[in-house]
Amino acid sequence: MIFSTLEHILIHISFSTVSVVITLHLISLLINEIVGLYNSFEKGMIVTFSCITGLLVTHWIYWKHFPLSNLYESLIFLSWSFYIIHMILYFKKLKNNLSTIIAPSAIFTQGFVTSGFLTEMHQSSILVPALQSQWLMMHVSMMVLGYAALLCGSLLSVALIIITFQKGIISSFDKRKHLLTKSFFFSEIKYINKKVKILQSVFPLYVRNYYRSQLIEQLDHWSYRVISLGFIFLTMGILSGAVWANEAWGSYWNWDPKETWAFITWTIFAIYLHIRTNINLQGANSAIVAFIGFLIIWICYFGVNLLGIGLHSYGSFN
Repeated sequence: MIFSTLEHILIHISFSTVSVVITLHLISLLINEIVGLYNSFEKGMIVTFSCITGLLVTHWIYWKHFPLSNLYESLIFLSWSFYIIHMILYFKKLKNNLSTIIAPSAIFTQGFVTSGFLTEMHQSSILVPALQSQWLMMHVSMMVLGYAALLCGSLLSVALIIITFQKGIISSFDKRKHLLTKSFFFSEIKYINKKVKILQSVFPLYVRNYYRSQLIEQLDHWSYRVISLGFIFLTMGILSGAVWANEAWGSYWNWDPKETWAFITWTIFAIYLHIRTNINLQGANSAIVAFIGFLIIWICYFGVNLLGIGLHSYGSFN
């Protein structure tokens, strides 16, 4: 009873906190990035991350299994993974644009967790025999971490597409993109920003296009890095799942709906990484593939749970 009450308190504190801090952050962006509001945003994200971590640990201790046995538990872990990625970008000093894109993912995930759709899943039960394995932590954690990283990277790519086609990007960006990446680190670009401000009063259109191209460069760079990390996690998750399936069901691969869509997801992002090796196809072209992958991930993650079919149907909606 105590553990259940503690879980309830932690999940609602985390959801309330992240709702408030994201609102403050959006206000700070609209009012020329007020420093005080931004600091409150980061402190709130740290508090929320601590609450989610405490919730996972409490759930693990009370139910005596790693909290990844059903959709409710995996969504909490997915939300926690979003915070991990946010913290990485925060410590990389990418505080504004990328955080604004990734942070809302956590609030939508937690909003769904605290909704009434998963009420019957809040109380865990004895694991089915297939889940009573040490592979549960390895396989499912790698898959969810992979989904989280791929979703975040894909969101950055979606933002890149929107910015690129919103008003039309200058053609010189594509020609100078490789040279800019090769010549400057992002820390050096910050120094260039000071010089560009001098031109702002004289060439406002040029400066606006410059900042837009710089933002697209940053989005393209970090979406590639985050998706690459997610692809590694996804690959490890699929391989560990194959070993676990052989132990539980006697076959490494059964073309179960979940397995099939996981393979499709892996293929889409493998295509994305292959396209990224071609300089002429970087930017918006590869971002479109990432957007397709974004849609495929949600089909893979919720598809089986909505239909309740296949060998992975133990995590479906009741």
